[in-house]
Amino acid sequence: MIARASQLFLPTLRDAPADADAASHQLLMRGGFIRQMGAGLWSFLPLGWRVHEKIEQIIREEIDAIGGQEMRCPTLTPAELWETTGRIDVPILFHLSDSGGRPFVLSWTHEESMTFLARELQSYKELPQVWYHFSTKDRDEPRPRGGLLRLREFVMKDSYTFDADMAGLDAAFDRHEKAYTRIFERVGLDAYLVEAESGVMGGKSSLGFLAPTGSGENELMRCENGDYFADAEAARGAPQPPELPSPLDAPELVDTPGVGTIEGLAEFLGIAESATSKALPVVTGDRVVLALVRGDDRLSPEKLETFFEGAFRPATDEEIRASFGAGGGSLGPVGVGIEVIADEALREGQFVAGANEDGKHLRGVQAGRDYEPTFADIRQAKDGDACPECGGTLRIQTAIEVGHIFKLGTFHSQAFGATFLDEDGREKPLVMGSYGIGLARTMAAIVEQCHDEHGIVWPRSVAPYDVHVVALPGAGEIALQAAEALSATGLDVLLDDRDQRAGEKFADADLIGCPVRITAGKRSLEDGKVDVRDRASGDEKRLDVAELGKEA
Repeated sequence: MIARASQLFLPTLRDAPADADAASHQLLMRGGFIRQMGAGLWSFLPLGWRVHEKIEQIIREEIDAIGGQEMRCPTLTPAELWETTGRIDVPILFHLSDSGGRPFVLSWTHEESMTFLARELQSYKELPQVWYHFSTKDRDEPRPRGGLLRLREFVMKDSYTFDADMAGLDAAFDRHEKAYTRIFERVGLDAYLVEAESGVMGGKSSLGFLAPTGSGENELMRCENGDYFADAEAARGAPQPPELPSPLDAPELVDTPGVGTIEGLAEFLGIAESATSKALPVVTGDRVVLALVRGDDRLSPEKLETFFEGAFRPATDEEIRASFGAGGGSLGPVGVGIEVIADEALREGQFVAGANEDGKHLRGVQAGRDYEPTFADIRQAKDGDACPECGGTLRIQTAIEVGHIFKLGTFHSQAFGATFLDEDGREKPLVMGSYGIGLARTMAAIVEQCHDEHGIVWPRSVAPYDVHVVALPGAGEIALQAAEALSATGLDVLLDDRDQRAGEKFADADLIGCPVRITAGKRSLEDGKVDVRDRASGDEKRLDVAELGKEA
């Protein structure tokens, strides 16, 4: 196939937009691949959609290979589906009503829709099932940025497995893990399989695929010794030991007038921040819960969502006063009548905590003696933490999450009453897995990893065209002959036949980033040869047009 640039919508730009920081944002804009319609809303132009479709086809082939059945669910869904699972209040949901006042939701994922359909499965003989689709997702993203990195609307491949038991889910999960690894290898991405958090997706176990990049919305936590990889949201790093004062036989009340922050508390008492505890009251469902982390740590919202198996929100000032009798700067776990979830770092030692009286704190607060918490890993791991596998140092690297796979278990099937009859005629809930890949993010990650100072360097598997033929003035006929010779071998060819200067055409070719550039110029008229340049290496050679089908 030959596409003539003179007939294409190919709006390349010499300069990057002023608000574009990420390399992928800059280059996809400059190369004429995407254009912005609004915050987090992007159109894929002809070049960009060709790349998008090639990524889609690679994914399709690999999911088909593990038994996937392609289907399609709508983005617009009845709100009652989300009420069934309790995810109707997830903050990123877009809510709307039809002309009759009936409530609807724009899906940001499709567990509800697929589980609704899975209710038609009746017997173990129909299992396992693997369903998938490529569908539009909408998320009320509060901070869309980075071009394709954080979007409000995008296409996702999401697949769903239904099995009779956990052993079946484990096998389906393993097949998807291997399929995803092949997908990212085929599209030319360097991506790591990492521990991740399930969050509001439900379930207790998930893995992510992170692509290290110069820009991104995720952080890859990796051990300096190469034996541990995790999304920073889920990383199990061990913090440095706290600097604790001498222990006390019982908590000691101290006045801390005007102190409302950990920094201020540590300075006022002359202690390290690691010797304090940070109280974070939250609401999950209809109850207030106190999350507690060390003063020098941050709470991981994703870990807490996984612990709750659902969403939570910060408690309001009114809810805090009603539950603790004090304001937000003086809260603690001693003597409260609500559940306390304490981070593992607070299991040993004594820490300063709020006394639940304004302007007062308690020294020497000890878990197990002064309060009875549920312990969980809810802290955000930090650069410099100790590796949980070998004790080495953990380091953080910016990354893009390009895929995520979840073991949902029966979280959704129980809510929907999606059951089957086993071999003994007993009714059981379907065991479910969910597996997603964001195509736009994958495209952005490829550009982040595959570019130079001149433009994009597409891997051949996803390049918009296999070959870019540049026709210089006077050499249009031999350029067309070259394009036809290449097309005859099955290659997709972009023929730049525009009436522009050579420098502009070469700059556009570098920006667009097809794997091979072929140039027909004045010398071609003399010897019937063209210049063949490899985009990635810069290597050049001169070939007869007749040889192109064999060499390019």
